[in-house]
Amino acid sequence: MAVASGPYPRPRPAPPEREGLLGWFTTVDHKRIGILYLLTSGVFFLVSGVEALLMRLQLATPEAEFLGPGAYNQLFTMHGTTMIFLVITPLLLGFANYFLPLMIGARDMAFPRLNALSYWLFLFGGLLLHFSFVEGRAPDVGWFAYAPLTERPYTTTSSADYWALGTLVTSIGTIATALNLVVTVLTLRAPGMTWSRVPVFVWMSVFTGLLILWAFPTLTAAQVMLLLDRHLGTDFFKPAEGGDPLLWQHLFWWFGHPEVYIMVLPAFGIISEVIPVFARKAIFGYAFLVTAGALILFYSLLVWAHHMFAVGLSVPVNAFFGAASMIIAVPTGIKVFNWLGTLWGGRIRFTTAMLFALAFIPLFTIGGITGVQFAVVPVDWQTTDTYYVVAHFHYVLGGGSLFAILAGIYYWFPKITGRLLDERLGRWNFWTMFIGFNLTFFPMHFLGLMGMPRRVYTYPDLSGWGALNLAQTVGAGITAVAVLILLWNLYVSLRRGRPAGDNPWDAWTLEWATTSPPPAYNFVAVPVVRSRRPLLQEALPPVRGGAGGDPAAPEAGPALRREAGHGVLERLSPVSLGMLAFISSEVVFFGGLIGTYVWYWDRSLAGPGPEVLDVPLVALFSLALFASSGTLVLAERRLDRGSRRGFRLWLLATIGLGLLFLAGQATEYTSLYREDVRLGTNLFTSAFFTLTGFHAAHVTAGLVSLAALAWLTRPGTGPGLRRGSPAANAISIYWHFVDAVWVVIFSVVYLWTAT
Repeated sequence: MAVASGPYPRPRPAPPEREGLLGWFTTVDHKRIGILYLLTSGVFFLVSGVEALLMRLQLATPEAEFLGPGAYNQLFTMHGTTMIFLVITPLLLGFANYFLPLMIGARDMAFPRLNALSYWLFLFGGLLLHFSFVEGRAPDVGWFAYAPLTERPYTTTSSADYWALGTLVTSIGTIATALNLVVTVLTLRAPGMTWSRVPVFVWMSVFTGLLILWAFPTLTAAQVMLLLDRHLGTDFFKPAEGGDPLLWQHLFWWFGHPEVYIMVLPAFGIISEVIPVFARKAIFGYAFLVTAGALILFYSLLVWAHHMFAVGLSVPVNAFFGAASMIIAVPTGIKVFNWLGTLWGGRIRFTTAMLFALAFIPLFTIGGITGVQFAVVPVDWQTTDTYYVVAHFHYVLGGGSLFAILAGIYYWFPKITGRLLDERLGRWNFWTMFIGFNLTFFPMHFLGLMGMPRRVYTYPDLSGWGALNLAQTVGAGITAVAVLILLWNLYVSLRRGRPAGDNPWDAWTLEWATTSPPPAYNFVAVPVVRSRRPLLQEALPPVRGGAGGDPAAPEAGPALRREAGHGVLERLSPVSLGMLAFISSEVVFFGGLIGTYVWYWDRSLAGPGPEVLDVPLVALFSLALFASSGTLVLAERRLDRGSRRGFRLWLLATIGLGLLFLAGQATEYTSLYREDVRLGTNLFTSAFFTLTGFHAAHVTAGLVSLAALAWLTRPGTGPGLRRGSPAANAISIYWHFVDAVWVVIFSVVYLWTAT
């Protein structure tokens, strides 16, 4: 059944933001940024693939000498780090960048400039990481960078610094992208697009954004502590000074296990868009599918010690995380049944996109089943650090995320370029990828059960090991051929591919309602949504302007915005919502620092402890910070009443109290340093100065923001800020958060441990 794009008028052609290469460097268009993400991640994928091939050549035969242990460790580390931080995650974020605004009927992301900054941070972090090859000091500590192997004297070169700095910069960009995705969906949905009509890919992107906001900050905290250990003498992960390497694992895997779902949830979304279109059926069990995604979001934050069963945790702790690791398989299984239910009775079209989507289901299921096996602690003890884990991981992320990405490429390439990929080449691509992938990774299950350890550059000539490894290397070569076929297909189709038209698949989500490729402003009019499949709805009168309209058209009125079904959060301004999302991420970051302080405050082998803190002095200048929240509330009330002078006076009082707090903290630091209590003295001082120092940095950022507000309301500046100013509200939220964090820090550090 052909589906017309009738309800939505055709966009007028619009020139790009700027002509030529400069336009791509300066773009803030979500579509161009999405393409930049996809292209850059594609290049990193090729680099990572070459690294994998070199490792497989080394492992093709027993006791081979193609690579030495040092070179192998570098390739192993860079392959894993690149695939996770620079390939799978940003590829999926690239799809979200391009298609999420289109799918909700928006013109762009909520924060276009932040979106551009996110990409450049991702690119710079990736280049910084790979510059280590140029210097000859590529990281060789594994993508997990376990301490104390990353500490001196175990890693004396700058390789660990490249790993920490490169992934830190990239992670900051990823967090910014996540914030943007969440706020965009909350605030820019088209009229009528209630939450029950949001496409599944959009739902999964929102869940992914929340996971990034709540998982990445602990990794950021760990990276900062590692850099402080290596360069400023702190002792967080140094066993000789009492530091605990298990702390690194707790912080890392709080990020590391949700990261699996960060790389899988958007893949679930892609599959949930592709299968219904080519089965010619609406997605089966939409509500269950979305709810399952929400449950995965929740449970993924409760299973981090799933990766730590072999480190000696207590039996109750192992039992809890084992049960949580089993439970999280339930919502994942629900999704599989949703896809199978959609296929049942459908009129299936076996396009290349559909073939990859269909292959995704059994391949990901294999990875999921082996994951549940690891939830059984005795089984995990037997198979941990063997090739069985490698097989599981690659079936989840290769058979899962990668096959979904390939389905997305074949599905959305016509919308991005206006041309179809060649289906004959596509089928060659699919079968070589399917055969090569399984030949590469399925034998790893047997090798793992036979006892072959992972992360080794060579192995003895034991029965069966050489033959299985040789088969894997052949499979890796076939997979490389599949990648070359994909590249050739992309090249040929871009040059002379068949024109796609606006909706070549007869799909029904909003991205297919505009031209291929879409114009700069996406839609000539605001799409009005009446169903979950808007391109099947009856023709509706176009509505001018708004989130997705002609730039020259007026904004949509309040009635249209109400029709989108916005709730309490969505009624906030994008700036305020963005600040709340940022603060939720900062809560996790400070949680990591506060947890570290609690872990270490009484575990120093020698030297000062919390008793050296001057509690009365700190209580005095803390009162100034607590009072600043009150003066800021009074300032906001004056602004609401239209009194700019009163607002500015109370704002200046808030700034003064904040400066008084910083002066008091500087006095405390000076006093401690006079007593030779310094950052690197012991575990207590490392944790104390890091925690309070980061809080002071946040106070300083808040004072700069408050000073900017005061400058905007100085006499003779015209209308300036008005009642309900988004900027004023966002800065106010941030300042109250900074005060609330100090309440927790003061209670833990000064009222509990120091007394």
